[in-house]
Amino acid sequence: MGHREDLLQGAKRCLLEKGFARTSARDIVAASGTNLASIGYHYGSKDALLVEAYVQAMQEWGDEFQPGTAIGADLESASSAIERFEMVWNRIIELFPTRKSLWALSVEVAGHAEDLPQMREGLSKAQPFGWSALVALFHGVDESEVDEQMAGTLGRFYAALLNGVMSLWLFSPDTAPSGRQLAEAMRAILVLHQGAAAGAGPTV
Repeated sequence: MGHREDLLQGAKRCLLEKGFARTSARDIVAASGTNLASIGYHYGSKDALLVEAYVQAMQEWGDEFQPGTAIGADLESASSAIERFEMVWNRIIELFPTRKSLWALSVEVAGHAEDLPQMREGLSKAQPFGWSALVALFHGVDESEVDEQMAGTLGRFYAALLNGVMSLWLFSPDTAPSGRQLAEAMRAILVLHQGAAAGAGPTV
């Protein structure tokens, strides 16, 4: 690997071990075996490097659900949209212990966004790609089929749900929702909307 890739891998390790606020340029240099000048040369700044490292870490998490993987093959067996919804959540939750540091990092990102303007700007630009990936995951379609409107509506919804659920798992795993509970909630919401459309009261 060249210095650019070494820096990216080193930055990812530092992020998952220390988080954004506690990771220094020298930490990245030590983890990557490079030098301080390489950060500016390849990425422009430490924050820009950390943003790219965070985005790649999230992409690697998403890769575990892609077609051709064990999880992806399992999801293909879903017989309905709501069953796939439940199965996706079950797999996300099963992977939570091995990705706990990544979700803790996501919470830190939200909490420090105002203090790290370059990081916030970089992640804001990357968000739509994440929304598209989530729509593809939950609906079992190729990401190329997800248009801008779908990403902006459904993708935002799934991103909000994902961040909320993972925050609950970080805070209190014993009371955080399961895949089945999330699917039951979705079914209840659909029934409520169907009843409202038919002029019925808000009963489930």
